[in-house]
Amino acid sequence: MKSKIQWSAGNIGSKDFVCGYCGNGLVSEKGWQGGVAGQPAASIYICHYCTRPTFIDYDEEQIPDVKFGGDVEGISESLVSELYNEARNCMSVSGHTAAVLCSRKLLMNVAVSKGAKEGLQFIKYVEYLSDNHYVPPDAKDWVDHIRKKGNEATHEIAIMQRENAEEIISFVEMILRLVYEFPAKVKRKTSPVTTTVT
Repeated sequence: MKSKIQWSAGNIGSKDFVCGYCGNGLVSEKGWQGGVAGQPAASIYICHYCTRPTFIDYDEEQIPDVKFGGDVEGISESLVSELYNEARNCMSVSGHTAAVLCSRKLLMNVAVSKGAKEGLQFIKYVEYLSDNHYVPPDAKDWVDHIRKKGNEATHEIAIMQRENAEEIISFVEMILRLVYEFPAKVKRKTSPVTTTVT
């Protein structure tokens, strides 16, 4: 039987990390130190921005880890925004297969938000995004790559690795910037400024 970790609270030695909840970088020394037979085994640090706990074990694995990918502004469809954040959150808990599946579903939602019909085969959504120039010509292969990886995650026993999920989320982030963020920025810059005369 494994020895139980004994925990003690207080100042446990400073640790710098990025909070997996709020995304702030910090140095914290408040929390709990866990040990087995007098040897350090794990720590739980408290973020002084959001006050949530982060678990860091003896080999520096952090739970929750930092979300992978960047924030994307201007997403007008709440389902698209929620799915993107869900994929990123999956990465913070090593849910790489789930992140790939979310990314695949996300592309379908992007296509529907831009006018594609619901209930089509996934390949039709890939074609819709490409045919309607929502992805650059050279990026069609990448969209198809997401389709294939998503099919593997859905229909095969294969488990997706971190590198699979990272490359797919990186590409999805780029698509979201092209489809939502950059047009929203241009619209804000070119919209006429209205002034109120009193």
